[in-house]
Amino acid sequence: QVQLVESGGGLAQPGGSLRLSCVASGFTFSNYAMSWVRQAPGKGLEWVAGLFRVGSDEYYAEFVKGRFTISRDNDKNTLYLQMDSLKPEDTALYFCAKEKFSDYVNDYDYRGRGTQVTVSS
Repeated sequence: QVQLVESGGGLAQPGGSLRLSCVASGFTFSNYAMSWVRQAPGKGLEWVAGLFRVGSDEYYAEFVKGRFTISRDNDKNTLYLQMDSLKPEDTALYFCAKEKFSDYVNDYDYRGRGTQVTVSS
């Protein structure tokens, strides 16, 4: 079965950085686009960033453009999210998500359990 296991969350100061990782199993990772989504306290899920299966087409929500970078290593079945210039409003539970298709994002069918990111001084 599909398994997505996130790691790398924690506490960061405003302006700081964190790098999230997601190890995938149970499906052919290189065949699917992948995304990161998040859920802030008391709010709904929001899509953050996505990457097509080959890794050359990256897409970002406006609120993270220029600060976050999504990448993948298909040999390691791993998805990454480099988060720089963090803001308190980035505080959320971050989920790795498997997309339904190879070249379309924000239409996922599975997500992991999440890793908590807290941005506070």
